[in-house]
Amino acid sequence: MPGTSIHPGPGRRQKPKPRRGHAWLRRLIFFGFVLVAGVLVWAAVERFLAPASNTSQDHFDAIVVLGTPADSDGNPTPTLLSRVTEGVREYERGIAPRLILTGGAAHSQSIEADVMAEVAKAQGVPASAIVEEREALDTIQNACYASRIMKDKGWNSAEVVSSPEHLPRAAMIFSTMPVSWRVHPAPQLGPRGDILQAAIAAVEVAKTARYLVWAQWREQCQP
Repeated sequence: MPGTSIHPGPGRRQKPKPRRGHAWLRRLIFFGFVLVAGVLVWAAVERFLAPASNTSQDHFDAIVVLGTPADSDGNPTPTLLSRVTEGVREYERGIAPRLILTGGAAHSQSIEADVMAEVAKAQGVPASAIVEEREALDTIQNACYASRIMKDKGWNSAEVVSSPEHLPRAAMIFSTMPVSWRVHPAPQLGPRGDILQAAIAAVEVAKTARYLVWAQWREQCQP
């Protein structure tokens, strides 16, 4: 009848109106997810396209072995051992007459270059063929400080040795250094499980993304 209002029966409930704040929050989360995913895809593509060298030469002034942490007791980890062992192997092949071992106390109290030098000496490399760079705390500093040493000594070229998953990012960084270079992978000593390998690859993609959007601008270093 006119003038009367109809109320929902006792078994009916009015549907609550969506809150605008919740809608904006969902949109913000969605766009944040898309942004992060886009950056990670960009990093993966850049890693795939990363150069392996900027020169055609096959002999160099130095072999630069990039550091990685020792264990809590200061002993070489399998990754550190594999990098140094491959650097020594290249030295013995005559690729370069010296090793530059680069790495400070980045993630432990042990200076990476010191531990690496002991491994190299134990494998037969004379102390006169080893140069330690003991200050670098990340890959940008590894490249920059090693390049400074080379500049001071009049060396112009280097083979860069590191783990395979590390080399694409290292290559991007060395591309900004005023030296001729090529990268060389150090085979992992012993097998890795699929889960561990996938985790290492994911971490490297994330670190590459950080380099692309932040570190290359924030941590600029002049060799």
